[in-house]
Amino acid sequence: MDITELTVHELQEKIEKKELTIKDIMQAYIDKIDEKEKDVQAFVTELKDEAKKQAEEIQDKIDKGEIKGKLAGIPIGIKDNICTKGIKTTCSSHMLENFISPYNATVMEKINEQNMINLGKLNMDEFAMGGSTEYSYFKKTKNPWNLNKVPGGSSGGSAAAVSANMVPWALGSDTGGSIRQPASFCGVVGLKPTYGLVSRYGLVAFASSLDQIGPIAKDVEDTAILLNIISGHDKKDTTSANIEKKDYTLNLKKDIKGKKIGVPKEFFGEGINLEVKESLENAIQTYKNLGAEIEEFSLDIAQYSLATYYIIACAEASSNLGRFDGIRYGYRAKDFKNLKELYTKSRSEGFGAEVKRRIILGTYVLSSGYYDAYYKKAQQVRTLVMNEFNKAFEKYDVILTPTSPTVAFDIGSKSNNPLEMYLADICTVSVNIAGLPGISIPCGIDKQGMPIGMQLVGNKFEEDKLLNIAYAFEQAIQFRKNYKPNFIK
Repeated sequence: MDITELTVHELQEKIEKKELTIKDIMQAYIDKIDEKEKDVQAFVTELKDEAKKQAEEIQDKIDKGEIKGKLAGIPIGIKDNICTKGIKTTCSSHMLENFISPYNATVMEKINEQNMINLGKLNMDEFAMGGSTEYSYFKKTKNPWNLNKVPGGSSGGSAAAVSANMVPWALGSDTGGSIRQPASFCGVVGLKPTYGLVSRYGLVAFASSLDQIGPIAKDVEDTAILLNIISGHDKKDTTSANIEKKDYTLNLKKDIKGKKIGVPKEFFGEGINLEVKESLENAIQTYKNLGAEIEEFSLDIAQYSLATYYIIACAEASSNLGRFDGIRYGYRAKDFKNLKELYTKSRSEGFGAEVKRRIILGTYVLSSGYYDAYYKKAQQVRTLVMNEFNKAFEKYDVILTPTSPTVAFDIGSKSNNPLEMYLADICTVSVNIAGLPGISIPCGIDKQGMPIGMQLVGNKFEEDKLLNIAYAFEQAIQFRKNYKPNFIK
């Protein structure tokens, strides 16, 4: 038995039956990192020695009856833009290369309360800006299904680490698809929760009105378990929703007969790869067989969403990244003659090309004379997008689309063409604009053996319904049993 092949809920069963110890599990994951990391390149900071020590301490406390939590000792990986006290939080940038966070993000406090063990900080596109994890200052993460392909981004390190069995699950962040797209490319499950459901306190901001922390896991049940842990109101985050806490595993396994699924025709048109389209059509048939009601409808916002997203996201990035000036913290240029030169050199040397590109674009759309024409207009279109979704959810329980128009592409094939890279977000960005929950689950593979992801979008704070409909499909096709990355076979 390969311990690292097991889901978290399977690990929990084996711990309860005393078939596995925390030390067994931790050693298995450390061995897997030693074996796979040199090829996959998913970690920025490995915490293997610390994790081993923690595993021994937790096992000792479990044996003495001092810890009873079901998740005690379970390993996890953390995207490197989530603050971890006493551990580097680099955002995969030269700007924060040596930054050690003095505090924990709220999600980390919740992880620590469960006595989970952080196995390391995971690679990402610099400051979460990118769709391939090629824009990291430190390394390019590879896709475990094919090491010549990208894992997606910006949470590519998180998705690749779960896919390669180096961690059983991980936390990522999603601003315009950065959890769902890499989950799709790497054949795992990724959930972007409703805006405000999970605290953003301690998440290094890219675009504050769009960013959301969420889980990446091997299956839907693990996704629900991790969402239970990280969700909830937080006084430290003014955008955190003060709503009643739910148990997302409660309705997970219910029958979905009679559930209404809307399929927007605009998401299946020009630009969608034929094999992706075929796989989604098969998924729709599976839902029909499960008793769900499927209806095609028009959601005429796709053509506006991408431009709206990049205007809002870049404007907020320009504002948020103003704090990295070479004075307060982060990278500081060595040679400068005056204050202006210190700012210029520190930012020029500390930020990578993609981050600079987005700061420049964001500063432009916020500048005098252009604010009304671009940023204000984008915010007005955002309201239209929300209204369109609200209308759709009066009729449907969830909306079904591709996660990405294509499967994972070759490393280097789009990194020199930013526009082509941005177009890969066409299916995911509208969900962030509207603040909705969205999940990507694997629904098949193409002729080259690369995974294809299906996106389900739910109404605000209806993650329980979303996870139930995703779970029913997952159980029907048994993707994990039928397909494995070439790297793991």
